[in-house]
Amino acid sequence: MDKDSGKAFDTRLFKRLMAYTKPYKLTFYGVALSAILLSGFAILTPLIVKEIIDNAIKQSNEEMLLNLTIAMLVVLIGQVVSQLAFNYYANWLGESVIKDIRIDLFKKMLSFKMKYFDNSSLGVLVTRAVADMQRIGEIFSQGFFVIVADLLKMLVAAVVMLIINWKLSLIVFSLLPLIIYATRLFQKAMKIAFTEVRAEVSNLNSFVQERITGMKIVQLFTREKIESDKFRVINEKHKNAWLKTVWYNSIFFPIAEIVSSITVGLIVWYGGLQNVANITTDIAGTIFAFIMLIDLLFRPLRQIADKFNTLQMGMVAANRVFKILDTDSHIQNVGSYEQEVIKGDIKFENVRFGYLEDEEVLHGISFEVKAGETVAIVGSTGAGKSTIINLLNRFYEINSGEITIDGVDIKEYKLASLRSHIAVVLQDVFLFADTIANNISLKSATISVDDIENAAKAIGVDEFISSLPGGYEYNVKERGTMLSSGQRQLIAFLRAYVSNPSILILDEATSSVDTYSEQLIQLATDKITQGRTSIVIAHRLATIKKADKIIVMDAGKIVESGTHKQLLKKGGYYSNLYEAQFLAEEVA
Repeated sequence: MDKDSGKAFDTRLFKRLMAYTKPYKLTFYGVALSAILLSGFAILTPLIVKEIIDNAIKQSNEEMLLNLTIAMLVVLIGQVVSQLAFNYYANWLGESVIKDIRIDLFKKMLSFKMKYFDNSSLGVLVTRAVADMQRIGEIFSQGFFVIVADLLKMLVAAVVMLIINWKLSLIVFSLLPLIIYATRLFQKAMKIAFTEVRAEVSNLNSFVQERITGMKIVQLFTREKIESDKFRVINEKHKNAWLKTVWYNSIFFPIAEIVSSITVGLIVWYGGLQNVANITTDIAGTIFAFIMLIDLLFRPLRQIADKFNTLQMGMVAANRVFKILDTDSHIQNVGSYEQEVIKGDIKFENVRFGYLEDEEVLHGISFEVKAGETVAIVGSTGAGKSTIINLLNRFYEINSGEITIDGVDIKEYKLASLRSHIAVVLQDVFLFADTIANNISLKSATISVDDIENAAKAIGVDEFISSLPGGYEYNVKERGTMLSSGQRQLIAFLRAYVSNPSILILDEATSSVDTYSEQLIQLATDKITQGRTSIVIAHRLATIKKADKIIVMDAGKIVESGTHKQLLKKGGYYSNLYEAQFLAEEVA
């Protein structure tokens, strides 16, 4: 869109947008009919005024005056009704269209690879789904249909002028090109200006979103002044972008008003001159009609320029939204394999992967986890432990190699089926601004409140939840801020437990919990891992000791593998890691 920012109108983009009106054809045609009626009623008023002045008043015909006055009243009522229908249904159509586009956009976002979100700003995506959508809605409520209605008024007004008095019409039409040319320049300038405005709005939203989310870090490291200075710069750019649009408006509208006033003055002067010279004696009604028709011709043109701004802002927003809709960044879900129950045999064969094309993270990883086994994966930060979890869930596609579950390549599984068999408890727990019950079940129809309570009792979490105000209906607020990190971890563990997975993954799930919470989680771990394949990204010693096998990773490679005792006897990487990280904890 940036390369076309100077284009006054993008026909291809507009056609794509109008395709969303197809389910609402009746409403669309109704709004179009209202626009036509508005134009007709607007033109009838000056014609009636002309008849009143030239005939009813001049001939002192009271009956004609009464009839024409009633006719004008009927026209005004018709105009009000048409305007009401136009405004309501144009807005209704706009809201319906953006509802459908927003649904498509959200569905698209749900299918994106994690890599897309890694490279995208949260604030920008929120802007596309909320603010940009409203701009698109304004295309229908304040842009396209209003422009069509105004163009109809102008066309009919021009024809009526020619019919009434072609000489006066020539005066009007001789000045019309000035307004049209100024309007054209105005539209092009505003298109560029509004593209800049939308970019600055996105930057502002993104900055504010990130700083509010990371406010604790900002305050902990006393970066208030630094962030305030950055915000001042971004805010200044935002202001300047909007002021540019104000400047263009400040130039265009006075010019249009002056040309309109000059045209009215010329009509009055020329018409009066004809009357004084006795060339035309019934010019008074015509002059009055022309003054009203000039307003119908010039004012819509000025409004079209203003509404075209709205249309262009909507088009810029639509282009940004469609750019996301056109993004091809989703996991290929072409597999057909689906099983209600799986054993849980996992195998990685020479798996290579990198988050960036030229930076490989895993260098030919191969290992096997048999059904029912508990396997711990240890290693320093950046060794590639969490990457294995991401690949098993197909959040990312591997570069080469093969990952199988029960001997079937995970690409052959239906994505939903694959992930339904795997439960993950992450170190950084995410909770929605909802009740504890809904955060555990994620509103699954197959998980009842009784299931949640029974699971909580089974792992000893029920007492902690019941002590909260409202118990399972307690709202944890955004990101679970009303709970401690240990409590959030317990909720996440219970969420995994009630889903009854075939494969359980704990990604350093006990690294940020207190001793009491850890004891509860260890109790739950013993219960849930029985008969299930479990992969534990290890942090605490107790979990590692109980594992059937420990895989040691370093720099994206497996350097050792075996049981806790076997690896300690080797005196290699694991032994050194054990002494450095875990021995002090064991002594304590």
